[in-house]
Amino acid sequence: MEQAINIAKDMNFDMFMSIMEWIGTIAFAVSGAVVAIRHDLDYYGIIFLAIITAIGGGIVRDVLVNRSLPASLADPSYAIVSIATAAVVILGYKRIHKIGHLVSIADAIGLAAFTAIGARVAIVTLHPKLFIIITLGVLTGTFGGVLRDVFVQEVPYCFRREVYAVASIIGAVVFYMSYNHWGMTMAMITAFAVTLVVRLYAIFKNLHLGKVMKHDR
Repeated sequence: MEQAINIAKDMNFDMFMSIMEWIGTIAFAVSGAVVAIRHDLDYYGIIFLAIITAIGGGIVRDVLVNRSLPASLADPSYAIVSIATAAVVILGYKRIHKIGHLVSIADAIGLAAFTAIGARVAIVTLHPKLFIIITLGVLTGTFGGVLRDVFVQEVPYCFRREVYAVASIIGAVVFYMSYNHWGMTMAMITAFAVTLVVRLYAIFKNLHLGKVMKHDR
């Protein structure tokens, strides 16, 4: 009986992880495709930007933890879903682009999901220290967007707009605190929720981090 319960728990967690991964992948693929269209890229460019936004952070994370092959390369379904998402954006862009804050909202969802996933990777690769959890969470959550912006020759969004990477840092810290009290699943849910709420609050309240005031001589 106890073994059956443990198997059910494992299945439920695997399903939960898959949901988190697909949420993050689709959300970031949407943001990548929309940014590509706004910069007048062709179909290949749109698809490429959707894929790199969706899987770029995970590849960097997996290289850092010395995985033999990044998860998004070992399993082509991430790229396939990104391509399918880009196709939907291309076909429906006339309606989609009317949605205010579309890229920001999609980014917020992807950021929240991948921050939680990155923080989990720190635990499962036996690196449970807070600094490593924050580093892997933030890299997974933000680096796909950094690559997206670099490819369209913009200063990366997380360096110049609103509370972005900071939301990921807060989410990773919450993950660390929650994991020590409630376990992995609750830690991921809490990290996702907190990261998303902080990011959306910053978007709709137009909150920005401070900048150095320049004085021209």
